[in-house]
Amino acid sequence: MAISATSEQIVSAKAKTQKAHTLLSDYVVLFKLRVSVMVVITAGAGFYLGSLRSGISPFHAGLFEALAGITVVTLGSSALNQALERKTDLLMRRTADRPMAAGRIGLAHGLTVGFLAVFLGSLYLAIQTNVLTGTLTLLTAIAYVAIYTPLKRVTVINTFIGAFPGALPPLIGWTAVRGVIEWPAVALFAIMFVWQFPHFMAIGWMYRDDYAAAGIRLTPTNSDIRWAARSTVIQSLFYAVLMVPVAIWPTWLGTTGMPYAVIATVLSLGYLYYTLRFATITRNPESPESRKLAVALLRCSVIYLPLLLGAMMLNAQGRLLF
Repeated sequence: MAISATSEQIVSAKAKTQKAHTLLSDYVVLFKLRVSVMVVITAGAGFYLGSLRSGISPFHAGLFEALAGITVVTLGSSALNQALERKTDLLMRRTADRPMAAGRIGLAHGLTVGFLAVFLGSLYLAIQTNVLTGTLTLLTAIAYVAIYTPLKRVTVINTFIGAFPGALPPLIGWTAVRGVIEWPAVALFAIMFVWQFPHFMAIGWMYRDDYAAAGIRLTPTNSDIRWAARSTVIQSLFYAVLMVPVAIWPTWLGTTGMPYAVIATVLSLGYLYYTLRFATITRNPESPESRKLAVALLRCSVIYLPLLLGAMMLNAQGRLLF
């Protein structure tokens, strides 16, 4: 079903854009800079761990080439995502002022920047690192833009499908060094894959009215809000519990030592605790408190991941650097 904004919504959105904007500030939004930074950090963690497995310094020249290429493709994917979602973005309060939704960056402009960045970034990676890394990065961009983005308006399964490209950056960082997909890289992928579900369920619950207005199905939607809350909570809890063994998988594979396993267990139990708190939204899903619980889980998730990766890197190959 096509989605179009009403004249009142367009006027309202344009009214918000009267504040000063520059091309630079619009590019920051177009490229989803904060999300892109997280992608680069996780890819860097994979590169670091892969370098130590190869017995070389993780700060050799290849680090710059790998992260540069991954960054360019990530920025291009974000631009293409906003090009596809410019009409739905206009229907949501928190995204109506995005540059393509508000018309400050035209469709041709956004598509050109996006396609060039994805193509050139992937080609650069294939040349400077290896073909596998360039191919995986290109496939990640295609899955995110051409599969996950359209599915957001079709089915709630989009969250599961979108978790695949979302989990690939650390694996790509690993292959940039090693040139092959190995079990430690799969473990990094699994950590990112499982981590995303409580994180995105919290976001979906926080902005469920906005998403519903735009026809985006991030979390389960149903006329019975209690059913939607139960379904959201079940998914969050399932993956939060699964996070505990998945987080310590690198130790089983010899990628890290026991200090990391202890830290990972503590951090994962903390993640589970906040998910259990979030689960209480089923008691009164329409209360303001339910949103506060979602915010708390979201904050926990964005703190959890860097701490987990940091512990993994510090204790890589059994080294004790803390």
